[in-house]
Amino acid sequence: MPQYISARQVRDRVGKISAMTLWRWLRDDRLGFPKPTIIQRRRYWREVDIDNWLQERALTSVTGGAK
Repeated sequence: MPQYISARQVRDRVGKISAMTLWRWLRDDRLGFPKPTIIQRRRYWREVDIDNWLQERALTSVTGGAK
């Protein structure tokens, strides 16, 4: 069963970003930020999706964009 985390937890995990930054990241397709699941009008992300996205970003910054 996947673990879900709230928008606040996502914001803390990716660097204590603001709600507006999260909103912008969700609308910027170039970033490839994971899309949330809506549960009772609240946004939740699968924890593994956020972790994978962070790992991908770390690899991209180390390799300069080459995979």
